[in-house]
Amino acid sequence: MRLLFSLLSGLVFGIGLLISGMSNPAKVLGFLDLAGNWDPSLALVMLGAILVAMPAFWLARRRRTAWLGDAMQLPTAHAIDRRLLLGSLAFGAGWGIAGFCPGPALVSLLTGLPQAWIFAGAMLAGMLVFEVLERRRAARRPA
Repeated sequence: MRLLFSLLSGLVFGIGLLISGMSNPAKVLGFLDLAGNWDPSLALVMLGAILVAMPAFWLARRRRTAWLGDAMQLPTAHAIDRRLLLGSLAFGAGWGIAGFCPGPALVSLLTGLPQAWIFAGAMLAGMLVFEVLERRRAARRPA
C-alpha cells in the first residue's frame, strides 16, 4: 500500500510540475529574470502550493502518525546557520543557471531533454560530494 501511495503521490506531483510549467527551463528562467521580460506566472504556482500545504502541515502537526501508520517526521530545525545559507545559495545558483530544481529536472528526464540529463548528473555528483564531506565531518567530531 505504501508503494502505491508513493507512486500516486509522485505521479500527481510530476503531472502538476508539467501542467504548471515548472519543468520548462525557459519558463523558470523567465520567472527569475526580474530585470528583463519577467514572467510572474510561477509565483502564482508557488502561492497555490503554499496555500495547499499550509493547512496540510497544520493538520500534520496535530497527528502522531501518518495515514499509513508511520510516525510523523516533520522538520524540527529552525536555526538559520551558515550551512543553510550556503546550501540555499548553491540551490539558487543552480536553479538560475539551469532553470531546473531537482523535482522538475527528474520529471524532465522523461522528455529526453539533454539539459535535464546534465543537470541530474551534476545534482547526483553534488549529492555524492556532500555525502563524502558529511562523513568526513562526522568522523572529526569528538565522540
